[in-house]
Amino acid sequence: MEKTKVALIGFGTIGSGVAKLLLQQPDRLARHAGKQIELAYVVDKDLKRDRGVSLPKGLLSDDMDRALDDPDVKIVIELIGGTDAARTLVLRALESGKDVVTANKALLATHGPELFGKARERGRTIAFEAAVAGGIPIIAAIGQSLTANRIESIEGILNGTCNYILTQMEEFGVDYDKVVADAQRLGYAEADPTMDVEGIDATQKLAILAQLAFGAAVRWQDVSRVGVSSVRVEDMAFAQGMDYRIRLVATARRGSEGLELCVGPTLIPGDKPLAGVQGVFNAVAVVGDAVGPSFFQGLGAGQDPTASSVVADIIDTIAGRTAITFGALNLWSEGGDGPMMCEPRLVPGRYYLRLNLERRAEAAAEVVRVLREKGVGVNSLVQYEDEDDENLGGMVLMTQRTTEGDTASAMEAIERLPFVRPGGVRFRVAD
Repeated sequence: MEKTKVALIGFGTIGSGVAKLLLQQPDRLARHAGKQIELAYVVDKDLKRDRGVSLPKGLLSDDMDRALDDPDVKIVIELIGGTDAARTLVLRALESGKDVVTANKALLATHGPELFGKARERGRTIAFEAAVAGGIPIIAAIGQSLTANRIESIEGILNGTCNYILTQMEEFGVDYDKVVADAQRLGYAEADPTMDVEGIDATQKLAILAQLAFGAAVRWQDVSRVGVSSVRVEDMAFAQGMDYRIRLVATARRGSEGLELCVGPTLIPGDKPLAGVQGVFNAVAVVGDAVGPSFFQGLGAGQDPTASSVVADIIDTIAGRTAITFGALNLWSEGGDGPMMCEPRLVPGRYYLRLNLERRAEAAAEVVRVLREKGVGVNSLVQYEDEDDENLGGMVLMTQRTTEGDTASAMEAIERLPFVRPGGVRFRVAD
């Protein structure tokens, strides 16, 4: 059987999982690819750390030039992470006539147009199933299985760290800071969890899905984004009392003003599938005009699920399937006809507001007055007392359908009221 040589650049958690699959399951993978997959190079700066994978002698080195300059290497697997060095690596691999497989969502969300333009110029491909939702085959589903559809909306729980934090707070009533510390101890959160908890990771993934599903050229930095660090246990309790669950949801939806994009804590009705997603799992709900609603759920991160998607991309590239879909989808191309992004202030929706207050008889009337002046109607309002200070309390409101801009303007005005204390929140409510 013919062989295809591949070079693995980056031998961290995911890279070691990919190497393990390639080395331990050669016959099974060859049956699917139609060729033997030869792991010809493994490149990493750290040559001493034990990854739990036994590599053939001489396979691991820190010499990337040797791997990229080998004309027999047909596929480069980029797993170094980051954007600058990864961009240079991918451009060089494409220029050398090699196809690329990557799990790097930040790279694609930041440099997608340049990299895909170079791939088209050189007649090569880039496969990236593992860049979004780990082991869930959402890229293949949207890029292949659902291509008969006009995608109307995507709603996704795209970050397992955030979902673990929120569901632990919900189930056990544990404060945010303690759950984050537990997540770090268990390996679910990085030492610096900013990329996850502030929604950056989920927003970068949403930008990729928006390009794939809608053909929309989206800068992830332009997407309205709120992280989970402002969520409190009392928010979980109030949401559950109204039969909602709070999850970090990334949303892309066709609207009258363009493609509506946002990422943030969202109150989801308890009977919706996304509300039931627990722990480090990811999920994506897709609505197509022909197929209707579809739902995908699975592990969104971790060594084995992500390695599974990377190796699937290697197989598809060798078998020729990637070349077909790469050419047909024409992603990140100039002159695309995808919808324009809706201005964040015009994105419609309902909102959950929690305010911290000094107890005043006129508080409710004043807050409602400000909301009405800003064009925001109120469906419900609940006031509560602070358990530790009888002079303090809070207020929870559910708005009527309004816009992001009007609600943000109203919150700014409310926070200037003399009896309103810092720390209020504004979360979206899913329909």
